[in-house]
Amino acid sequence: MSLKAVDGILSSLKSCQTDLGTGMDIVTDVAMDLAEAQDEEMNPGIKEMEAMILQCAKLDREINYFVDIVQQATAEVTPQQPEAMFSLSAKVKERFAERIAQLSNADLNNHQKVAAFKENIKNALQQADQDPAEGIEELDEDIAVTQSQVNFTCPLTQVEMVNPMKNKKCNHHYDEEAILSLIKTKYSQKKKCRCPVVGCGNGDVKESDLIPDQMLRRKIQNQKRQSNKT
Repeated sequence: MSLKAVDGILSSLKSCQTDLGTGMDIVTDVAMDLAEAQDEEMNPGIKEMEAMILQCAKLDREINYFVDIVQQATAEVTPQQPEAMFSLSAKVKERFAERIAQLSNADLNNHQKVAAFKENIKNALQQADQDPAEGIEELDEDIAVTQSQVNFTCPLTQVEMVNPMKNKKCNHHYDEEAILSLIKTKYSQKKKCRCPVVGCGNGDVKESDLIPDQMLRRKIQNQKRQSNKT
């Protein structure tokens, strides 16, 4: 197998990861629908979806480690030693097995999508416990406008967020594309990324601190629907 073929396989795996992430978001959305439709403890359906999210997170983690190990192993193959490609598969399998043996399922709770699932389900259950008159769809127009101005605007782009991400450390929100771009830019400059919210003392925003806020995304979408009706 050539290095070009290996790169093609890794590219396909990364595409699978993107699809996996989309699937996890869909599962979270469905679980939120179930949570919002009830006012009691989480039903078995939500528990089953949580187990599904954990399995997907495990697969996502294994893909990350596999890609990392393959990239490390192929980097050791030089033009002067092309025969090293013949032992590449065995080397990758050995290193991957060693890495997997060191992992703990408890660590999956730190996975971004798992943390997002639990946070969003908690918020959905709290929403379900509220009086329907206090629900998002029944918001007074002035309150809805205030929410849009305060909660829905990205501090970086100054426009309404599309995919809001919540910072677990300072609880501020940003649009996914904008904050990840800023983190990447600061990283390339060997600088820390400060929270862009004025007055926030969080001086080191990391991608691992961010979780998708699907409850807020729903509110934004609902606000748009309400605006279209008027």
